[in-house]
Amino acid sequence: MASAKRDVKKGRGDGGQAGQAKGASSRRGSKNGQTGNSRRSQGTTEAGTSLLENGRLPAVLKDMNGEQLARGLGWFSIGLGLAEVLTPRGIAKIAGVSSSNSGFIRLMGFREIAHGVAIFMQGRRPAAAVWSRVAGDALDLAALGAAFASPRTDKGRVAFATANVLTVTALDVICAQKLSSHNGTTTPDTGGAQQVKKSIIINRSPEELYTYWRDFEKLPRFMQHLEQVRVTGEGRSHWVAKAPAGTSVEWDAEITEDRPNERIAWRSLEGADVDNSGSVEFLPAPGGRGTIVRVEIEYNPPGGVIGATVAKLFGEEPGQQAQEDLRCFKQVMETGEVTLSDGTYWDNGYLTQRPAQPVSSAELGQAHRGGTA
Repeated sequence: MASAKRDVKKGRGDGGQAGQAKGASSRRGSKNGQTGNSRRSQGTTEAGTSLLENGRLPAVLKDMNGEQLARGLGWFSIGLGLAEVLTPRGIAKIAGVSSSNSGFIRLMGFREIAHGVAIFMQGRRPAAAVWSRVAGDALDLAALGAAFASPRTDKGRVAFATANVLTVTALDVICAQKLSSHNGTTTPDTGGAQQVKKSIIINRSPEELYTYWRDFEKLPRFMQHLEQVRVTGEGRSHWVAKAPAGTSVEWDAEITEDRPNERIAWRSLEGADVDNSGSVEFLPAPGGRGTIVRVEIEYNPPGGVIGATVAKLFGEEPGQQAQEDLRCFKQVMETGEVTLSDGTYWDNGYLTQRPAQPVSSAELGQAHRGGTA
């Protein structure tokens, strides 16, 4: 089949050659069915992951209407759930796991059906139901991760299933974000605003730290969850940050207080994907031993408490980000760069702490691509 496709691309007018190639490919597939299945699985996997090329979905999917996408996801949940409930052994075979997991797969099917029903029962903007789907996706990914570690599973099929779940997760997150806003304005968080308070001591003067931080366009150098900060006017700026499942969120912000060398406070403007406000203070440490940098953030995550929980599962929660950002800020200001050691490495854009061990070549490659200051 691959040969036929190459012939067709080279010359569509040569139908005879393409037909002969197709026939030859079919005969080869009938002689070796296992190889043919392997190639089909590989091709399907590539098709599934192509939606997440470079960790992002195409703009056409991001531009889809949230309500229409939610209805599609609702029918998808019900259909998948019925398949898992009625034919758990078939689903297990497709996913490359043992049929002994049929009971667990059936339970996951009931969960999928419940998600689908909840989407249709919540009316036109079922944001909470879609966010619950995202939480379910996280459970599915955790189960597939455990399956991948088992020696009794078909690694190729598990990888195929994981690629498809990642794609659906990205769609769920985008849909949930769209439904959590109305006419571009985030709805009030029914679970209450989330608060973050972090601090660190840096061996530099308040003047140096304030000057560096006040140049907002430098912040992505040590805040790895930020993709871009652009100053748009006096006291105003536009922010783009990473969100779960390869998506992103944007907002415009304005400075509400600016005391040179002491304090900067801000708040997001109307239309933000994530309503937020906060401040950073630069306080002289006792005994002239540097500066205490204190950050306070208050934000309303899309989807309320459910959305905040999902963000934690994906490592995109502001509390986690703030602590890592401050550590990186300390390294930038004290050494001029973010340093890597046997105990720290860039993982998914974050500086991950772990027991000391040599950094693998793959981790070093990722660090050089996205972790330099």
